[in-house]
Amino acid sequence: MAANASAPPVPSPSRACRRLRKREGFVYERVPHITLKSIANNAEIDVIWEARQPAVEAARADLNAALAGETEPFEVTTGGRAGQAIDFTATGETTLPSGEPAPRGGFMEWEIPREPGTPWPKPQRDWHAEARLWSADATPATRQKAERALAALNAARKAGWTFETLPQRPVTPWPEEARAAHARFWEARIARQKEIDASIAARAEFEYLYDKPYEARGRIRVAGPFTVESLSPHRAATVGADGELIDELDAARGAHARETEAESYVEAILENLRRAGVHQKDKGDRIEFTSLKPWPGEMICAEGRYPEGAPEAPVERRAGIFIGPEYGTVQRADLVAAAREAAEAGLDVVIACAFNFDAQASEFHRLGRVPVLQARMNPDLHMAGELKAGGGNLFTIFGEPDIEIVQEGATLRVRLRGVDIFKPALGRVDSSDADEIACWFIDTDYNEESFFVRHAYFPAADIPYKAIRTTLKAEIDEEAWESLKATVSRPFPRPRSGRIAVKVINHLGDEVMKVFGV
Repeated sequence: MAANASAPPVPSPSRACRRLRKREGFVYERVPHITLKSIANNAEIDVIWEARQPAVEAARADLNAALAGETEPFEVTTGGRAGQAIDFTATGETTLPSGEPAPRGGFMEWEIPREPGTPWPKPQRDWHAEARLWSADATPATRQKAERALAALNAARKAGWTFETLPQRPVTPWPEEARAAHARFWEARIARQKEIDASIAARAEFEYLYDKPYEARGRIRVAGPFTVESLSPHRAATVGADGELIDELDAARGAHARETEAESYVEAILENLRRAGVHQKDKGDRIEFTSLKPWPGEMICAEGRYPEGAPEAPVERRAGIFIGPEYGTVQRADLVAAAREAAEAGLDVVIACAFNFDAQASEFHRLGRVPVLQARMNPDLHMAGELKAGGGNLFTIFGEPDIEIVQEGATLRVRLRGVDIFKPALGRVDSSDADEIACWFIDTDYNEESFFVRHAYFPAADIPYKAIRTTLKAEIDEEAWESLKATVSRPFPRPRSGRIAVKVINHLGDEVMKVFGV
């Protein structure tokens, strides 16, 4: 026997909004939902059906007997005879599409209407609706339309109705005996359903369906609507060509074969890379390939050549191109394997193109003499086959942030010095000014699963004080807002996890994250 269960109360919007706290996340509207499995396993439903069904069938039989001989056919709207008409003068049985027998001149249980009476044909119902629009206050055009509809309805029904005597409903009334049987039928059917519902509510298991979050109407929104989209916290299992799981150490040795990627996807990415090149913040730092050819490697799929140094005396460099998965995250082991393969082939640099890099991969920038440049691909490249090749900043490199951890007694500060950017024209890495960074965030107690923004700073932001003052309808402490433009964080206690994470975002929306043990 199933144990008794009742649905816990759902919090009201006002109660839920009072509980809104950042650490708890959103409080969602939810509804208790009964699982189909618990209904199917409820044996009491069959007992109720067997006890209540005879009364339902008896009332249906009485209704069919009372309607026998009625001349106006009834159009069925549900079930296997939907769209067909029941002729109450007919006798015998017919077979439904399901194979079940049905009376030719009578109703099945699901065909009986909720209100007694035989609806008129659709054209007559439409005329009835138009005629009901007539009133003394109606416009002349409406009255003329109603009069024409009433005349057509009287002709079709062979009646002499006026606007005052026109029936309220476009149905042919049933005899008194049929109406009484109809009332008994619905009384017995509703009683059966109520008892079944009560049994389900007492014995069924509940699960909650979650809808949109409650809105805190007492709070003023400053930012616009936003979505949270990230693949970074999730790790993807490394799978071999035959579907077997490969340990990350094996992947670093090159066991993660490029054959698992769709050839059409790789070809489309290489075509766009050939046309667009690799962009950085300054146009002069763009990497333009003079040639880009397929490479028969495991992790490296193409070899690209580009000029490095002064324009009057450039030096040709060979870059190994690594392309990450179309849906997923590039791991550190992938970059290690690609850099090792490039070193063995004598390539000068690895350019890793991917939609997402995990936190550990974002910290990997060199293996021996081979630098690894991480080029984030524009999400538009998911439609690379339809995309016009070479348009926009499709591949952008965001350098490694230059960060210093400052200890001040029992507290810590983070100082952002800038971002190290690779200069292909000079063949070296230079640091940019920290004021050129759009924003940077700190998770002061990083758990290696999700990045929680505990500090936020906007060094290059132009804070719109007037717009904020208008939105909040309050005076603005400009000194407090100016503190958000800092490149040195406010002090914070040492994390319990022993780790902090810093995420830096440039003006193109590209981001890089570094994790520090403290």
